[in-house]
This record gives sequence, structure tokens and C-alpha cells, in this order.
Amino acid sequence: MKILATNIRMLRHQHNWSQEDIANRLGISIPAFSKIETGITDVNLSRIEQIANVFGVPVTRLLSDEEEEQNEEPQQLLIDAVKKKIAEREEEINALQRKVIVLYEELRKKHSVLV
Repeated sequence: MKILATNIRMLRHQHNWSQEDIANRLGISIPAFSKIETGITDVNLSRIEQIANVFGVPVTRLLSDEEEEQNEEPQQLLIDAVKKKIAEREEEINALQRKVIVLYEELRKKHSVLV
């Protein structure tokens, strides 16, 4: 159960959540969650599944002691989030460029009418 407790703590820190945040999401008291996170309490499978769902990870992620596997998933999530932000910004830039072109064309037409 020590591996489970360590993985839960690590995921909680990665999400920047407090013990209270997780306890509320699980519908349990803060001391009850603290006992789970410190390995004092044995956790049944349904609670492990509930915790995995809160973090959005498979149960095997909570039970795995393979450090490399655990580090890959958060990094991939971060990479995906950054890629999404970049794509959003590129769309914003493209929209702004189209606006600039339209405004330039309008200005050019107005200028040619005045001349």
C-alpha cells in the first residue's frame, strides 16, 4: 500500500490540489484521505477506482511502482496542453492577419477614391 500512497500524493501535488480538494471529490473527510495518502489505511478496490477517476488515470497507474511510466504520462499531458495552446494562438494570429488585410484593402480603396 506504500506505493499506492506515494503515487496518490505525487498525483495530488502534480495537480496542485490540497488534501481537502481530493477529500471533497471523494466525499470523505480530510483525515480519512490523509490516512489513505500516508498508507495508514488499507484501501479497497472500489476506492482505488474512485481515486483513479478523480485523477483521470488508470488504476494501474496508482498501483505501479515503475517511476519511468509514471513520469511519462504527466509530461505527455503537458506536451498536449502546450500543443493545444500553440494551435489556438496560431488561429488567433491567422484571424488577426485576415483582419489586417481587410482593413488595408479598405484603406487602399478609400485612398484611391480620394485621389
